[in-house]
Amino acid sequence: MPHAFASWLDRRFALSARGTTPARELLAGVTTFGAMAYIMAVNPAIMSLAGLDRHDMIMTTIAAAFCGTMLMALLANMPIALAPAMSSNAIFAQIVVKQMHVKPATAFTIILISGLAFTLLSVTSLRQKMVRSFPEPIVMGIQVSIGIFITRIGMVTGGLAVPGADGFHFGDLADPAVLLCLGGVLMAAVATVLRLPGGLLLTIAAVTLTGLFVSSRGHPVTPWPSRLADWPHYPTHLLLPFDFGDFLSHLGLLLPITLYFFLSDFFDATGTMFSVANRAGLRHPNGETLLGRRAFAADGAASVIGSALGTCTVSAYVESLVGAEAGGKTGLTAVTVALLFLASSVFWPVITIIPAVATAPILILVGLGMLSHLSHVTDRSTEAILTPLAMLLTTVLTGNFMYALCFGVLFYSVLLAATRQFARLTPMLLGLDTVFLFYLILVTKMGLGASG
Repeated sequence: MPHAFASWLDRRFALSARGTTPARELLAGVTTFGAMAYIMAVNPAIMSLAGLDRHDMIMTTIAAAFCGTMLMALLANMPIALAPAMSSNAIFAQIVVKQMHVKPATAFTIILISGLAFTLLSVTSLRQKMVRSFPEPIVMGIQVSIGIFITRIGMVTGGLAVPGADGFHFGDLADPAVLLCLGGVLMAAVATVLRLPGGLLLTIAAVTLTGLFVSSRGHPVTPWPSRLADWPHYPTHLLLPFDFGDFLSHLGLLLPITLYFFLSDFFDATGTMFSVANRAGLRHPNGETLLGRRAFAADGAASVIGSALGTCTVSAYVESLVGAEAGGKTGLTAVTVALLFLASSVFWPVITIIPAVATAPILILVGLGMLSHLSHVTDRSTEAILTPLAMLLTTVLTGNFMYALCFGVLFYSVLLAATRQFARLTPMLLGLDTVFLFYLILVTKMGLGASG
């Protein structure tokens, strides 16, 4: 790399100041992309349930991921990747469009309105104050809940945990795909323990390539691509796909679902960004997490951009933790992810063959690593120990991080009140209690409780 360009990268992304190098950032970006490339196949499949063309959705997914991630990189210099949110796309397609019979154009308007509200709140100091006001037990609970949430995703998508009527049971060891995933977990664990550079990425590549020659239930674990490349064609009819007239005429029906998207994305994304920043060791000298107004604004603006491009809520991806684990500390990691998404507009037929059993081991290892935060608890009081454990248990049983956050904050407040620690019931904490109670009521009334 030319010295002048390397110096510019160092100044632009504060590489030396954060103790990283261009090579490490590029590797972290490639690793993050490998862990979240599945969204190019999964999001279009889910959005197509709303009657939208699958190929169109592939292009909008790539465009939204590129724009949102690049915005986070250049505006906030954070190693956080963004893409259409998995929880949002399911609600958009299955609940709003299919069950509520809302037109897709009107549903995109809902995403726009909630994204604008999200952005306006993010550019103020309120969102930062809310993050800073989280008590240590809640912060700890967020860390371990997201960790177990990632592990749960990896276990299920990798076939190691199979849901049934009586709960989860272990995957079928006679299935070659399950064995391949187990092998990937062992390989990723060894790479992590030995601190092998690029070990997580090598695990993804090794499992993907092996899957080409391993069959499960009569089909290759990794399907051969139908073609190597496809000329990108953006669906221009999905640019600015809004119907404000229909939204206003059904405001009474659509306002609650708009609030649902807003609250869900606000706290889910905040928890994810908080966890990634902590995992990357991005802290101010006083120990406070390095999450500024620019990062929150970029996260909020990404949803606005996503709706304008014709997709659902765009949010910070929990798979960014994989990149943080690989050493990513700056926006150069996110730039790498964004450029790989851009390249995928041509090479998506090859990228989307990465099977779930290849990325599952990475999610499992990263998630388990986050559980180590439990050993860092400084407050040994009963409420400080029980709260993160309650949040962890809620996440394991429901697979819903928002439920865990709601329950954790309310649970902690009740314990403080029961032990007469009223001074610790700050106005911000009581305000969060009110917001989460409203959220739970909203979810129950609208029948969204099953959505993770």
